[in-house]
Amino acid sequence: MDIDPRRLRVLLAVARTGGILAAADELRITPSAVSQQLNKLEAETGHALVVRTPKGSSLTPAGLAIAEAGEEIERALSVALGRMQGGATVEGVVKVGAFTSFVRTLVIPRLPEWRSQYPQLKIQIVEDDFPVLMRLLRQQQLDAVVVELDSTTAGQQALGAGMIEQPLLDEPWKLVVPSGTLIATENVNLGRLPLPWLGVEPSAANASVLDRLRRTGGAAETVHQYQETLTALALVAAGEGVAIVPTLALAGVVQDGVDVLDVPGLGTRRIVLRRFDRRRTANLPVDTVARLLRESAAAFDTRGHREIAT
Repeated sequence: MDIDPRRLRVLLAVARTGGILAAADELRITPSAVSQQLNKLEAETGHALVVRTPKGSSLTPAGLAIAEAGEEIERALSVALGRMQGGATVEGVVKVGAFTSFVRTLVIPRLPEWRSQYPQLKIQIVEDDFPVLMRLLRQQQLDAVVVELDSTTAGQQALGAGMIEQPLLDEPWKLVVPSGTLIATENVNLGRLPLPWLGVEPSAANASVLDRLRRTGGAAETVHQYQETLTALALVAAGEGVAIVPTLALAGVVQDGVDVLDVPGLGTRRIVLRRFDRRRTANLPVDTVARLLRESAAAFDTRGHREIAT
């Protein structure tokens, strides 16, 4: 298989924007050029990569595999670029909005290192819910926002004019159940679990997973409604229900009385950075912060994180 890596950028744009026209706008090329590059990439791989529908475009399983490889290349290039830039002088204040698990695991532990590397760069963190953060971004009170998405439905959200999306991390969703509830994880019927599903705050990506499962008969009505993962774990340990939790949120967490399971069909959580395109301005502090966030996310091992004690 001989693939021109330059075409991966086009496939990634389609995956992130959910359509040919939106991808063309992001890449600043014509829609026909996007289609041509996709056709050539499909010819090179020998597989259909994109399914075109009246509502937009989505990636086939083969397309997802190629896109994931493209994201790995993109991250590696970002790390290499950062090393080449070295200790270049970067000054200014960058305000980044993000959700709890990302801030706690991938940002705060790195702040001392970043402060030492860029003493003139001030990174300010704003932790809040998705709707609030996006409103602040549109009002230009934030420079960038870290967003969580259910990867299966990620392309269905349209970005605002001039806004771009950069991938940070893809991680598996986990099923959390009371200890001993499921003896085996093979052939788990998500629609016939012995306990109800725990409800989650509607703007969270977990809620999108529940909606997706509900449409396919894999989830019933929910009980309770939580916002923080620690609350969900406590409810599960108390035998109140089962929950879908992202891998990152479990890092460093200890909670007795629960089992964390990998179950086929749950999919993955996609974490991206949203910001407004400032390509015409060179060496923006926000560019440096975006790179630092990508490097921190790339260093997180979704397979080797600390599991919850059971």
